[in-house]
Amino acid sequence: MKRINTLLLAIIICGFSSALFGQAKKPTLMILPSDNWCEQRYFMTVFDNQGTEQKVPNYKQVFQEDTEIGQVISKIGSLMIDRGFPLKDVEQELKAIETRRAEDNMTTSTTSGSSISESPLDMLKKRAKADIIIQIWWKVNKSNQGKSVSFILEAFDSYTSKRIASSTGNGEPSDTEIIPVLLQNAIESNIDHFANQLQLYFNDLFENGREIRITVKRWDNWEYTLEDEFDGEELITLIDDWMYANTLEGRFNLTDATENFMLFEQVRIPIYNERGRAIDARMFGNYLRKYLKNEPFNFEVKLMTRGLGEAILILGEK
Repeated sequence: MKRINTLLLAIIICGFSSALFGQAKKPTLMILPSDNWCEQRYFMTVFDNQGTEQKVPNYKQVFQEDTEIGQVISKIGSLMIDRGFPLKDVEQELKAIETRRAEDNMTTSTTSGSSISESPLDMLKKRAKADIIIQIWWKVNKSNQGKSVSFILEAFDSYTSKRIASSTGNGEPSDTEIIPVLLQNAIESNIDHFANQLQLYFNDLFENGREIRITVKRWDNWEYTLEDEFDGEELITLIDDWMYANTLEGRFNLTDATENFMLFEQVRIPIYNERGRAIDARMFGNYLRKYLKNEPFNFEVKLMTRGLGEAILILGEK
């Protein structure tokens, strides 16, 4: 009887472990038209980036004016959802951002009547967050047999902008005039390999940590340098020790360091904290900020971010 109970317990544990494995978290995806696709159709916005003209896709204009993109994203999205990948609807996210911006524009101080301060950089950063950005490009081909499409499907880690999956192909000629259907048919034969690439990458993140970049700098009027000692150790060494203790398995590279700055690259951090909340570069950088704010340092630290994957700490004041 005891042997039977032991065997039954083993079966239950195996079944429970299999259920957990089957319920492993999938990366959240967002599907967007590629920059090249937007450029070809003049869906670009030009802005001045500190004296340099820069173009960025105008996704709001894309969804307002293009008649195919919504259907294309829906078709590709359905293929990914069928394979268990949660999808963020970029059009709805953009509408939510516009609503929040409109509310901010209408908000004024009851004391002075001042408006909320927002720089062009702030507005640029108000974009929807997803683990992986999938970009789609396609072109319609015409022949005597009918229409076909050529496509490029690429996935990028939204934290590091690294390309993590790619698929290209050409669909079979067809009599249909519906471009989203042609594109879906062309992609469908390649989608399983593409989805496997995404999952393998995300599995690696769970095992080895998400990759971010951390830079520590100092204001030029700050009384200390990174080579000054605290409790008998240089500040560079103390920050390096903190990184080793707080990264996943101590994985990071101190690429460069002087008395004025430290550059940490390939910093591996857990995907989620103990409460199941996704950790990005800002959250991890804030942990370091709190460390430097306490004894024996008591530093004022300004924390800035570039996207989801880079945090910049400037020591001395905010």
